[in-house]
Amino acid sequence: MATTIRRAPRRKTLRPGTRTPYINRELSWLEFNARVLFEAQDERNPLLERVRFLSIFATNLDEFFQVRVAGLKQQVAAGHSWPSPDGLSAPQVLERIRDRVLQLQTLHSSTWLRIRDQLAEEGIRVVGYAERPERQLELRQRFLDEIFPVLTPLAVDPSHPFPYISDLSLSLAVTVRDPQAGEDRFARVKVPPVLPRLWEVGNRTYVLVEQIIAANLDTLFPGMEILDHHLFRVTRNADIAVEEDEADDLLLAIEEELSKRRFGKVVRLEVERSMPWSTRGLLQKGLGLEASDVYEIAGMLDLADLTSVADLDVPDLQPAPWHPVQPARLQPIDTDETDVFGAIRVGDLLVHHPYESFPGSVQRFIEQAAADPDVLSIKMTLYRTSGDSPIVRALIDAAEAGKQVVAMVELKARFDERANIVWARALERAGAHVAYGLVGLKTHCKAALVVRREGRGLRSYVHIGTGNYNPKTARVYTDLGLFTDDTAITADVTDLFNVLTGVARKDRFRRLLVAPVSLRSGIDRLIEEEVTRHLEHGDGRIVMKINSIVDPGIIERLYAASAAGVPIDIIVRGMCSLVPQVPGRSETIEVRSIIGRFLEHSRILCFGRGERERFLIGSADIMERNLDRRVEALTPVEDPALQERLRTIIEVMLRDDRRAWRLDASGEWRRIESITDAPVGVDTFQTLMRLATARSSELPPTARSGPRRGSGVPA
Repeated sequence: MATTIRRAPRRKTLRPGTRTPYINRELSWLEFNARVLFEAQDERNPLLERVRFLSIFATNLDEFFQVRVAGLKQQVAAGHSWPSPDGLSAPQVLERIRDRVLQLQTLHSSTWLRIRDQLAEEGIRVVGYAERPERQLELRQRFLDEIFPVLTPLAVDPSHPFPYISDLSLSLAVTVRDPQAGEDRFARVKVPPVLPRLWEVGNRTYVLVEQIIAANLDTLFPGMEILDHHLFRVTRNADIAVEEDEADDLLLAIEEELSKRRFGKVVRLEVERSMPWSTRGLLQKGLGLEASDVYEIAGMLDLADLTSVADLDVPDLQPAPWHPVQPARLQPIDTDETDVFGAIRVGDLLVHHPYESFPGSVQRFIEQAAADPDVLSIKMTLYRTSGDSPIVRALIDAAEAGKQVVAMVELKARFDERANIVWARALERAGAHVAYGLVGLKTHCKAALVVRREGRGLRSYVHIGTGNYNPKTARVYTDLGLFTDDTAITADVTDLFNVLTGVARKDRFRRLLVAPVSLRSGIDRLIEEEVTRHLEHGDGRIVMKINSIVDPGIIERLYAASAAGVPIDIIVRGMCSLVPQVPGRSETIEVRSIIGRFLEHSRILCFGRGERERFLIGSADIMERNLDRRVEALTPVEDPALQERLRTIIEVMLRDDRRAWRLDASGEWRRIESITDAPVGVDTFQTLMRLATARSSELPPTARSGPRRGSGVPA
């Protein structure tokens, strides 16, 4: 047990009554999305990549309103608006969110206008309907043939109540006049999401589908005078809540909640800036919204649909293609197939996606296990998968072949619930054992266990990762995975699956840090040990590379470590509630964020220096939900060669002066390049691509047939 640091004579303390520095998590998230938007503004990025960042910003903001803003509104409605750790109440946070969103929204729209002009210079045009008069006869016929049949105008009057408007759907608010009755009438026309948003009207020239509809409204309202039309869009609460301890069948309960999600309360109304106040008021009243819930947009609504432009095959306007390399030890030598088990028997193996191939490593691991007659059992956690998941199909093949297949499918993975239900049923039909986890806890850990008959015994192989078993996201998310047959780790993973699928209780694991059992206490202990070491020898150090750090308890531990003088580096992609560089509180803490070509998703924790250096990777961020309300797993990485790889990743990111931002004591994020004012030297993504290419050409060590120390095979 580490010596408590409360006895340390050199510890600095705050004055009594001083508030712990803490940045509101929702406002911090908005600053993350602002960093995403910067990438769209940065003209050093290829033009179509900038378009993609515009789309990502919009998609991110949609989900923020669907979940985070919706949650705050629920707090207010329920009268449970207690202050967050930064002292702000829910109404205050909502007010600040609105102010910041309005700023970012304006910047988002203006950035699109500049990029649209630059696209036009490259021969890619998104034009208004009126700008193509020579095409209007043709578009009229296309409208009648391809659009008109799927449109449904819905009137609003005493005999027609305000219509249901689906989440994130685009609609036209249309005002018409009945010449005979002399009355103005209101109707809503939904822009069908089954239609493409951008319609090609020439070589790489596009018109928005809502403009085509608007130009032909006379066909929908014959005999009426079209007075005006304006586009709007609603966002609904998309979170779901299931009382698991009251649900007889969790799968059916989730399905029922999914059917209710479409009717979630509206939390945002986006309107064209030109929409008159009378129309806004009608929509606001019909949707049950306050004025503060209405956001006017200058220009195109829903820039998330720009993905079709970002995907255009114009190599000169796209980033140079990256093809993930095959790790040297997983390259086939004498056969057409890679032997993943043989590679693991040589020693622990670390893979880094998307620099290294996911299909050639993780996917191959499961596919080889499914096809290998000596494999007896495969167990996996499935949090998010692709719609055509080759990994799930391999599990189905294995189950149909008679192998013991166990799939821990997390039905509560937000926005992937429906896909996970489909796969869960398919696995059950194939004969796999499907479990849905523990009551009250999401299963977020990424683990796969394969048991294989070898020689006179059984050997277990494990993969523990930081990311989902999803080959599509593995092309753009940076994630790490450890393959090992170490007996302590494989035994821990075996115990973990027994807890997840059975009724076992496990309060202690051999090597893994597992939430909610030992992860928080384990991180606390590791921080305390660095403080003790630093007070005694002056060589403590902590590095955390994570997605989010908002947990007040761990943040307080890090502040205490900083007050004791421990150097701390935080590399965070998204939310960061910790405030660095506060005198007497966090002077030794530096926080940076790296945004760019790939989405940083891996988690690496490093404690100590030199021979004392300890590395862990896994699925957990520094958030209360990860530490206390999810099943998470961090695994140690102890092979010196693999530690060197993790050390290199961290060092590259700490040297980055092209993609990196730094957080200061005022809560402001600034570009490193603006701070240093020096020529750019290190781009994390380019550097790691070069290193992966060089590493893939190294000669792999010779596989050895005998058991290595720590393997599960009897001598």
